[in-house]
Amino acid sequence: MAPRVLLPLAVALIVVGACTLEPAYHRPVPPVPPVAGGVPGGPAAADIGWREFFPDPQLQQLIALALANNRDLRVAALNVQSAQARYRVQRAELLPSIAATAVEEVQRYPPGVFSFSGGGGGSSTGTPFAVGTLLRFYDVGIGFTNYELDLFGRIRSLNHAALQQYFSYSETRRSTQLTLVAEVANAYLAVLADQTLLDITRETLKSQTESYTLTQRMFGAGTTTELALRQAESTVDTARANLAQYERQLAQDRDALQLLLGTPVPASIDFSAGLDRPPVVSELTEGIPSEVLVRRPDVLAAEHQLQAASAQIGAARAAFLPSIALTGTYGTASSQLRGLFAGGSDAWTFSPQISVPIFTGGANMANLQATKLARDTAVAQYEQAIQIAFREVADALVARATLNDQLAAQQELVSASAKAYRLADMRFRGGVDSYLSALDAQRTLYGAQQQLQGVRLMRLQNLVTLYKALGGGLEEHTAAGATAPQPPASQVPSAPSGTPASS
Repeated sequence: MAPRVLLPLAVALIVVGACTLEPAYHRPVPPVPPVAGGVPGGPAAADIGWREFFPDPQLQQLIALALANNRDLRVAALNVQSAQARYRVQRAELLPSIAATAVEEVQRYPPGVFSFSGGGGGSSTGTPFAVGTLLRFYDVGIGFTNYELDLFGRIRSLNHAALQQYFSYSETRRSTQLTLVAEVANAYLAVLADQTLLDITRETLKSQTESYTLTQRMFGAGTTTELALRQAESTVDTARANLAQYERQLAQDRDALQLLLGTPVPASIDFSAGLDRPPVVSELTEGIPSEVLVRRPDVLAAEHQLQAASAQIGAARAAFLPSIALTGTYGTASSQLRGLFAGGSDAWTFSPQISVPIFTGGANMANLQATKLARDTAVAQYEQAIQIAFREVADALVARATLNDQLAAQQELVSASAKAYRLADMRFRGGVDSYLSALDAQRTLYGAQQQLQGVRLMRLQNLVTLYKALGGGLEEHTAAGATAPQPPASQVPSAPSGTPASS
């Protein structure tokens, strides 16, 4: 076969069309009721970048540090790159592996190994061939070995499965990034709340120390009882214990924040203002239909796993059908090295091989059943991911509605408690009332202030949780390492809503 015949044949084999035995994919219907909340017409959380949602410059700096240094996110990014490499390896099987080879073969046979049978009538004479001599053979050429024609889409199905696995890892990385952004924001808010509680406790300790000093003087003058003195002393000791507790809690929460950052907290970060600073978290005012849930990265990752499992069924079905493998070379051959490239030394081989499965001990049938079960498992996992997303969004919406009311009531309670304490303290210092009334009012105010900071923290963290539950938008260029490279458009399969029907 001349090169002008072999080359068109090779090209035709490469571009040969292949049908697929994959089942047609249809996205499962979300097994959750509709979700509603917020103000219709607002921007979707997935379209709000984290820099827009977290306007605090300090928090933006901390999130950027975490995205650049967090080890969990770095592992997720490396998993994406590994999945892309595996996809490229699998995709390479669609093309023949062409290699250039150069062979020198030397053989020596003992006398009588090769002989002719001569004459007739049952007699024969053995004529030795190449008795005791060396045979040399030289061959130089290019070719491919065992290239499988993908007539029934087995390799293409495996390629599609690897591509969907790659997409799944990419969405998992996005989910990890979104989770990290939310965790950094929550940790930052916790540190601010600790600082606020620490400041309140210091002010309370100062006030209670002054009251205790005054009570000591009054006890020395005989105008109050020892019971009042000991009660005043107990409030001071309680405040001191709370101060130590909040100092410890502040240090531990800073350590937790530093772990998320993957690097020390910058010295320029100022926590001194506590929660009493400009807005740290933006409000979400969108209407939330159930379709929003399928945009979450973890849900998309589960859907890509489902599509990969569906593609594996196509490969398992193709194993029941014949397969054709081709081996071919073209080059030059000679028994002498100097004649390797001489005229008339052209040499070629072409060896097609067809394999028809007849008996495999039930392995092919078991493999097909296993792939179908894996697909059913992936369906259940996808539906579970939707249900988890629904619960997180629903819980966050319920909490948002109640926390707003709770915050308003708690602020009024603090205001009323502050007025009550001010009046009770004035009556105590004026000698109109006992210290017990002032002590009780002070305790009530301190408890109300602590609860207020707790409610403020919960409300802010609830907004962060809702933003994460709705699949909040990400700024890809800030992720750790390079962003996940996308394959060329020609390699991307059809949209998740469906794939071409099997042929």
